[in-house]
Amino acid sequence: MKTISRLKPPTWHNTVLLLSSLLMLTLALLLLSLPLAAQERTAVIASRVTLEPWSDPLEALGTLRADESVTLSATVTEIVAELNFRDGDLVEAGQLLIRLEDGEQQAQLRAAQAQRDERRSAVNRLTQLQERNMAPRADVEDSQARLRQVEAEIQGLEARLTNYQLRAPFDGRVGFRNISVGSLVTPGTQLVTLDKTDVMKLDFNVPEVFLAILEPGLPLTAHSAAFPDDVFEGEVASVGSRVDPVSRSVSVRAELANPELRLRPGMLMEVVVQRRPRQAVVAPESVLVPSGDRQYVMVIDEADGNRLERRRVTVGERRTGQVEILEGLAEGELVVNHGLQRAREGDNVRLLGIADDDATIRKILERNRSEESS
Repeated sequence: MKTISRLKPPTWHNTVLLLSSLLMLTLALLLLSLPLAAQERTAVIASRVTLEPWSDPLEALGTLRADESVTLSATVTEIVAELNFRDGDLVEAGQLLIRLEDGEQQAQLRAAQAQRDERRSAVNRLTQLQERNMAPRADVEDSQARLRQVEAEIQGLEARLTNYQLRAPFDGRVGFRNISVGSLVTPGTQLVTLDKTDVMKLDFNVPEVFLAILEPGLPLTAHSAAFPDDVFEGEVASVGSRVDPVSRSVSVRAELANPELRLRPGMLMEVVVQRRPRQAVVAPESVLVPSGDRQYVMVIDEADGNRLERRRVTVGERRTGQVEILEGLAEGELVVNHGLQRAREGDNVRLLGIADDDATIRKILERNRSEESS
């Protein structure tokens, strides 16, 4: 006779284990079904995409020249009688700077002026007599000719006297004074320099391959080691008419405004010509996520709870800390700048702040640390 085996009824211990397993499974399912907003979000710092003036930089080194520059020299041999300036003075056009001893020439001028007065009186007397038919007309004409002759002599003397008076031909700044009152000067002796520096000329050379894009009016910026924190703005004034056959470069002259007169002739300047000026969509270079030969960014969708979207972009030119975006982003969009390592597409992130010129990433992080500690 066969024995029929029966299933043993479940014990209390087995029932507890089964219920525990079911409870853990239910909790796991509940956690998975929780909305993402209830979970801990990744903290990031974003940057706003902007529309800014942009250009392709062309760099060169240039030398400054004064807008107008002259060295005043003596044209006669004479002694210095008067000096009306000091080193580095700002002078006005027409101001008397140096007067040479001109006593003899002044005496000749006074004599000629006296002779002119005498002959003018003679002309007047003869004219009155001729009107009464008491003097021949020929005498009147001879007297008038002698008057014109002495007037011409006076003009010649006055013109020669200008050689003894050196005046500023334009507004500017004089250089060092290397002569003194009583010094004997001869023709060609350099007496003083004068530079007009409210506008400066900047000469530099660029390769001939850029000749097609060079034209007057092209904006540029210049930097000097003497003023490392300052940027001087100007524009191309003219382009040379010849290309150097040795260096294969063309000369360019620009003009820089110098209202504070800080720039001086002869200074070396770093020039950046702004080629193809335009309005461009610009983002911080740190937002780019390279993948092979492609570039991506993490875009924050503010309307969808700060959800991340991985988006491919096409980049153009770059400059310090910034990149031009040709395709893929629009002005005003938010992109992840800090925290890219933990950011994943589809995540909803916690925005710590938006970095800009006033609020840097460091300031935003320090502010959040202080808030968390308080």
